[in-house]
Amino acid sequence: MNKIINKLYKNNAIIYKVLLFLITATAIIYLFPKGGQFKYDFSSGKPWQYDNLYAPFDFAIHKSEKEIEVEKEVLLNEAKKYFVYDEAIKQEVALEFKEQLKKIKPSDSLVIDDVVVIAKRGRSIINLIYQYGFIDSGSIVKYASNSDEIIVLRKGNSIEDVLFSKFIESKEVLPTINSKIQDLSQFKQQLILSVIANVVRPNVSFDEKFTNKGKEEALKNISYTKGKVSKGALIILKGDIVEGKRYNVLKSYQLASQSTIWSKSNYNWIVFGYAVLVSLALLMLLLFLLRYRNDIYNDNNKVTFIFFNVFIMILVQTMVVKTNSDYLYVVPLSILPIVLKAFFDARLGLFTHVLTVLLLGFIVPNSFEFIYLHIIAGIVTILTVSELYKRANLFISIGQITLIYMLTYFAFSIIKEGNADKISVLYFGLFAANGLLSFLAVFFIYFYEKVFGLVSDVTLLELSNTNSKLLRELNEKAPGTFQHSMQVANLAEAAANEIGANSMLVRTGALYHDIGKMVNPMYFTENQSTGVNPHNDLSAKDSARIILDHVIKGIEIAKKNNLPDRIIDFIRTHHGTNVTYYFYKKELENNPNTEVDIKKFQYQGPIPFSKETAILMMCDAAEAASKSLKEPTAQSIDNLIDKIIEKQKNDNQFRNSDITFREIEKIKKIIKNKLMNIYHLRVEYPD
Repeated sequence: MNKIINKLYKNNAIIYKVLLFLITATAIIYLFPKGGQFKYDFSSGKPWQYDNLYAPFDFAIHKSEKEIEVEKEVLLNEAKKYFVYDEAIKQEVALEFKEQLKKIKPSDSLVIDDVVVIAKRGRSIINLIYQYGFIDSGSIVKYASNSDEIIVLRKGNSIEDVLFSKFIESKEVLPTINSKIQDLSQFKQQLILSVIANVVRPNVSFDEKFTNKGKEEALKNISYTKGKVSKGALIILKGDIVEGKRYNVLKSYQLASQSTIWSKSNYNWIVFGYAVLVSLALLMLLLFLLRYRNDIYNDNNKVTFIFFNVFIMILVQTMVVKTNSDYLYVVPLSILPIVLKAFFDARLGLFTHVLTVLLLGFIVPNSFEFIYLHIIAGIVTILTVSELYKRANLFISIGQITLIYMLTYFAFSIIKEGNADKISVLYFGLFAANGLLSFLAVFFIYFYEKVFGLVSDVTLLELSNTNSKLLRELNEKAPGTFQHSMQVANLAEAAANEIGANSMLVRTGALYHDIGKMVNPMYFTENQSTGVNPHNDLSAKDSARIILDHVIKGIEIAKKNNLPDRIIDFIRTHHGTNVTYYFYKKELENNPNTEVDIKKFQYQGPIPFSKETAILMMCDAAEAASKSLKEPTAQSIDNLIDKIIEKQKNDNQFRNSDITFREIEKIKKIIKNKLMNIYHLRVEYPD
């Protein structure tokens, strides 16, 4: 049991990567559509690149979306409109008319017989107005119909078809009344007109509920297919242009194939296929890290960070596609290479971006167009985005990325359509939104720094400020060390620029590499301003221990002040496994007959494991050694630098740093030039 536990403990890093790999792959596969992939890739307006295609089974020809929309529109327009007839209003109007007549008193101008005539004529007019119904003006304005259109009139539980023109409108009430009272005296006409006009009101209105129900029934009966292709029938010949009916038949065949492929019996095979493809992509990413970014591969936190970002991008893109695929290009995938370049390097950022885009090809429509567009945009991102701490640079870079998106889409559109008439302005708006959302990269960088403990150029700029708390303290307690660190930072930055390394990182690391000397500043030559050397009162072993301890003390101070691990790496490695040779020789001289343990005079390491940490080791040793030159000349500086760096090479200090001999020679040249400028003597002027 203990052996198993020990084996698990020793291999915990590998076990963690395996679990991370499986979890990420499973999560991505879960997001993928499980309907299988159509084996032919075709686009409207392009020639059919495959052999002659014959139908392997019977399938229905689906109508195009445009045809369905037109048919729906026709059905909705032809759907009958329902109106409701309110019988109660007619009865109320008749009752009110009767009550108004009771108020009329017989007089010299109006005898009882005249009142009877008026009542009879009024009832006749009311019956005429409400024979089919008096329609309200609101229904006419909102649901105006052709006067010859037949509508459905609902009276209680019965319905009947009626010409819309049969309804009485408000403007027709007075003419209708006048037409029935022409034979009466002027006085009687006015009396009937005033009474009926006061009591009559609309009793027919639009029945929206029944009308909508009728439309729904009509849409349910719509057919989404138009014909059938029999098994063995020719679908398309090789070289034929995919357009019109051919395109529609191919889309129908694609839908039929996918529905045939998707079944419980082969669901597992589809998932297995996805598992293989996703696993290959993630495995390539891990192998890339193992082969070319070993320091990242060995850091599970960084591997988790990379896999997490890949999954997040796939998740967001999948959600957008499932919600509305029209907004496919609004997702700012360029954030991924921006973030990875900010924390790691351009090559890793581009490699990860390409793999992510390839995986997304299983999810999105028009996958070739999507992949091509985003890979081009990713390359532009890597080439243009630099120095994120300079806001103007980010604005310019994202503007260039957005422009590339638009140009690429424009090119694809004119290839598909053969002209620029059908280019959708919506996509240009989506690309503009994509560019604006890309600025979220700054937020994500800040967030990831806090969550994953990573460091970006923005943080490096803040740390390299010499007014920061820790550097001010170094200047106060060990001013000589501070000046030494500044000189080393300048040398290292120039060397990094020369070989294409991260100059901001190496400069910041150089400023903090000797902070451990704050604990015992007077034991280091650069801080001994009085000429008194406290090492004279110590043994060689004790002196060596104090010198060696400045690395350990520096790491402790850095961690206490929450410096990022990438900066602490410079403190750990700036002496590698070198020996404090002066005190070692002194111990040998003082104890000629005793065997001296060299490990007690040797730094614990590790040796540099990146170009940046290797640059710092060379610059630190060169700058410190140059102070020992009594008369610095071009020749003496040249010999000194060659001697120091050759010794470091011979001691295998650079074997893990991925730095070439050519780059080391360039660094030596830069250091020599800079030191010669520093020690250049002015010409003496005559008195």
